Amino acid sequence: MPGRVAALFGLAGAMLAGCFGAAQAREVVPFQNGVAPGSIVISVSQRKLYLVTGDGTAIRYPVAVGKPGKQWFGTASIDGKYVAPAWSPPAEVKRDNPRLPSLIAGGSPHNPMGAAAMTLAGGEYAIHGTNRPSSVGTYASYGCIRMFNQDVVDLYGRVDVGAQVYMTR
Repeated sequence: MPGRVAALFGLAGAMLAGCFGAAQAREVVPFQNGVAPGSIVISVSQRKLYLVTGDGTAIRYPVAVGKPGKQWFGTASIDGKYVAPAWSPPAEVKRDNPRLPSLIAGGSPHNPMGAAAMTLAGGEYAIHGTNRPSSVGTYASYGCIRMFNQDVVDLYGRVDVGAQVYMTR
């Protein structure tokens, strides 16, 4: 297991090096919400993700959220963590974009999942990196949460499977 962890951090470092000096967008901010440390709160209207630290602060990251009509609200939990995941478009995405391939390999510049992904239980949604960093800060997805690749790698290292995710307006 230690070798596996070292390999994961080595891969994450390599992915960060590939970001070509992109500015760090995350910041520590005051945060009093009453949710458990390690929880994630996503504000759709702010297009921000907050990782609750438990000391009265949170790490705030800019994100892209669902387009109008593609948004969801409520609670989920992280049920998987993946580095450079492959991507298969959900049926709705494939219906809207029939030319998409059925599978895009992990690490491909055409893969919309970016450097890492954390899947959410109960659906086809994930918190993931992006191959379109200009979309971060906008209403761009089919319900997934997009992050800058350097930010999703940072978040990936800080959260555990089972962490609660709260999607708020």
